[in-house]
Amino acid sequence: GQGVDEPLSATGFRQADAAGSFLSNVKFTHVFSSDLLRAKQTAAAILGKNRFCKDMEIKCDARLRERKYGVAEGRPLADLKAMAKDAGEQCPSFTPSGGETLDEVRERAKDFFEFLCQLAVELEQKEHGKPGAPGRSSGTSGEQFVFPWTNHCSEAETSSGGGGSSMVLDANILVVSHGAYMRNWIGYFVSDLSCTLPENLTKSQLSSVSPNTGVSHFIIKLENGNLLKPKITCVCLNQDSHL
Repeated sequence: GQGVDEPLSATGFRQADAAGSFLSNVKFTHVFSSDLLRAKQTAAAILGKNRFCKDMEIKCDARLRERKYGVAEGRPLADLKAMAKDAGEQCPSFTPSGGETLDEVRERAKDFFEFLCQLAVELEQKEHGKPGAPGRSSGTSGEQFVFPWTNHCSEAETSSGGGGSSMVLDANILVVSHGAYMRNWIGYFVSDLSCTLPENLTKSQLSSVSPNTGVSHFIIKLENGNLLKPKITCVCLNQDSHL
């Protein structure tokens, strides 16, 4: 939860370093983290291993915090399940006294995602407003988008070179958050925004909580800067081959 702001354990630091090595060749344009210590330490460890972004500022945002669990904060998961059973409900839909509902968590995720989309549009407008400035899809973009598990990144880049007025906005954003929060965010992508999922993804995988330092990769297309209809493709979900 949010109430017990513990640092990473020794295992947590090892996992964060492993994630950093895994993502070491990915050039990020922005890094956002939950303002809770364990997330900030994870983000710092990932950047510490990165070839391009060691000195990039990590912007902390309270909207990325873990779900608030009220009276269950800091207690074992078994206690939360027992509370839910006593209330005749099941996790994760059960909300302990003083905790956040799933709808409240999703609203935080929606608000932050819309903020990211606006950021990307403003970034693109700023770039194209410079006299004689080349588009950021040109030049060294191949170097900037080297993901270790897929070449979908090149697919996103080349689509911007096609005909018509469609445009891909090249922001490459690392977001470090928490398991229950991210499960709700992904649920928002799927149910509200019709995110395209990998063909081999099962329902149980979709609803499961990411392992610590699990990596999910989404390509977001905002055609013509349209914030209302983002096209979202999930490249991978809760990837943990680095562990």
